[in-house]
Amino acid sequence: MTHMHITSWVLGFILFAVAIVLLNQGKEKPAKIVQMILRLDYLFVLYTGGALLALYFQNIQMPLFAEAITKGLAGLWLIAAMELILVKKAKGKPANSWWIQFVIALILVIVLGFVRLPYGVVL
Repeated sequence: MTHMHITSWVLGFILFAVAIVLLNQGKEKPAKIVQMILRLDYLFVLYTGGALLALYFQNIQMPLFAEAITKGLAGLWLIAAMELILVKKAKGKPANSWWIQFVIALILVIVLGFVRLPYGVVL
């Protein structure tokens, strides 16, 4: 399940980058299509992340369990930041605060997922 989760969010970041590039080029229709595909990928990211979180519910060890919950919330925050960056960019509004939140949430998710929690890439 870990590899499916990593694959789904890597695909999400690729689609996010493509949508940003398309919006920067002024191609709003293709960017909207890529954004819709990205929204479908969000569902897969949430499903696989929920399945990984369920592994922590099976064997509750308090420090790891709290970090897993924090990683899940940071993951939701990251998805929200990605979505709002695209929405603001499509409307021509500044999204600087959402870019900052994106970076903070990304660092949290990467550190908790690969450094702190045991279900990293080893499974």
